[in-house]
Amino acid sequence: MTDTLIAHFGEILPFILIGFGAQMIDGALGMAYGVISSTLLLALGVPPSRASASVHAAETFTTGVSAISHIAHRNVDWRLFARLIIPGVIGGVAGAYVLSNIDGSVIKPFVQIYLAAIGIYLVWRGFHFPPHARDPKWVAPLGLVGGFMDASGGGGWGPIVTSNLLIQGTSPRHTIGTVNTVEFVLTLSISITFLLHLGWQAFTTYTTGLLIGGVIAAPFGAMLARHVAPRVLFVGVGTILMLTSLFGVAKWLGYIG
Repeated sequence: MTDTLIAHFGEILPFILIGFGAQMIDGALGMAYGVISSTLLLALGVPPSRASASVHAAETFTTGVSAISHIAHRNVDWRLFARLIIPGVIGGVAGAYVLSNIDGSVIKPFVQIYLAAIGIYLVWRGFHFPPHARDPKWVAPLGLVGGFMDASGGGGWGPIVTSNLLIQGTSPRHTIGTVNTVEFVLTLSISITFLLHLGWQAFTTYTTGLLIGGVIAAPFGAMLARHVAPRVLFVGVGTILMLTSLFGVAKWLGYIG
């Protein structure tokens, strides 16, 4: 019995570590949990729809803990939250429905090229950080597109929404906290949609490891977002965005198996 438990734990331990690392980055910088986790599952041969469903099932719990942590650290802009929540959920449900019925990965490489360019700009912007934050003008369309791409691409809410809000001049700390908090409701909606269309068989055993690691890391990510300097957050977001997007582009071009 003990040997069986040890063997099972050893099997999911890599996924616990990946979930922990991905959520630390996601909680502190507002992105990367979905992208890192989905990339791993796809590399292991999990079909796109099941990979996205598994990641979103784990994220339902990790984003819940992350949202509570960001709220506790006062990282949430509730006006921005209200502007993002409805279009984000609509886009997420639509994206989950599309991926459950059609291959929605065709547009993903072009989105990754765009995000890589945004990442380069954010790194530059980090070294020229403006002294005063501005209210964003484009929020609802951003939430709609971010939600759709997150569900249909297995990750993308954070990279698309966080990066574009930062470009519009929002406060890094409150942008990251708000985007993570909205993500809980978005992820819950996407997971329910996948469940209705694909059934419980869509959720793989890898979900358990990703979930455990992510839940443990979530409070620490929110703590980092509160205490790290805005300039560092800008550079961090841009760097992670560049690395993950360029990895996706390289894989699309066939340079990575």
